[in-house]
Amino acid sequence: MEEGLARSRASIRRAILFRNYTSRKRQSYIPRGSVYHNPYAFHQSYIEMEKRLKIWVYKEGEPPLVHDGPYSDIYSIEGQFINEMDQHGPLIANNAEEALVYFLPFSVTIMVRFVYKKRSYDMAPLQTIVRDYIQLISTLYTYWNRTKGADHFMLSCDDWAPYAARKDQDLFRNSIRVLCNANSSEGFNPKKDVPLPEFNIRNFELPAPIDNSSPPSSKTILAFFAGGNHGAIRHELLQQWKGKDSQVLVFHRLPKGQNYTELMLKSKYCLCPSGYEVASPRITEAILVGCVPVLISESYVLPFSDVLDWSQFSLSIPVSRIPEIKEILSAIPESIYLKLQSNVLKVQRHFVINRPPKRFDVMHMLFHSIWLRRLNVNGSWLSLIQVGY
Repeated sequence: MEEGLARSRASIRRAILFRNYTSRKRQSYIPRGSVYHNPYAFHQSYIEMEKRLKIWVYKEGEPPLVHDGPYSDIYSIEGQFINEMDQHGPLIANNAEEALVYFLPFSVTIMVRFVYKKRSYDMAPLQTIVRDYIQLISTLYTYWNRTKGADHFMLSCDDWAPYAARKDQDLFRNSIRVLCNANSSEGFNPKKDVPLPEFNIRNFELPAPIDNSSPPSSKTILAFFAGGNHGAIRHELLQQWKGKDSQVLVFHRLPKGQNYTELMLKSKYCLCPSGYEVASPRITEAILVGCVPVLISESYVLPFSDVLDWSQFSLSIPVSRIPEIKEILSAIPESIYLKLQSNVLKVQRHFVINRPPKRFDVMHMLFHSIWLRRLNVNGSWLSLIQVGY
């Protein structure tokens, strides 16, 4: 197994060195262009993932806390992923011995729903469930103990997920944590952890790119935001801009008769401020409507940033410059905006949830992010990732 991983690393090195694509005649999509740090490395790495990645899903536990999760609302990517892993797709291992990585299929969101006392800030019940689950699988099997959890991963979109994982030090220090709350100031480590994009799935309908055939010149609003007033960043944004400018439309609640999606479609830039936690579903919403995301956050590790160059399809404004939003965005040349907007359309495929998954969609991008961390499980491949991507 390790020899196979070594061959994969060598293939990716060759793609980086010679800047070429392999197996392109058999591929339905070839990553190209500036939206990728290195499209050759990503393409070859993706091919290697499809050849070698096998994931074992632990069978222990019963719904709802395990093998279940939310399928609608703001944390729904968690339930969608857990359910997909139980469908035995092509990357799922038939037996634990052939697996490269092992999935811990518990849902922090459901734990919060059942055992967390609101406003108590007491993480002990969540931490106890996670610790007990790991104790169970480490007692029944040898896989956790042989690597201290380094080839295992958990996935959660709940705000409390990083804290639920803190009680077990091997999980916190060694395992791959796939989290929406990818806050580097709170222990998220991009060398081993994976940022999870956040989606607000309404009425169980999976979001998809909206057909926006109107030209970019028809976007008559400079910038738009509508959302709850929670967290210091949003409080500052609403205080500075709510109801104060016809070109920078900022709302706490949309006025009656206004349509959220239509306003995004009419906007050149969609403001994506962090709330209480760093992630926001507005980022994926903006991408899927073809609106350039404007990230207003601190310490946020962006999804798929190991392969995607976010500077090519989004903007980042420091929190300290929120009062200058209109000045900053108005000063961007139209040619730069058109390039950013065009690149947003190019990355849409990576932010679509398909059931069953399709190549290069959200699920497969998450698999690839996990695959990269597994390649680097011994630390020897980190420099190649940094140089190649």
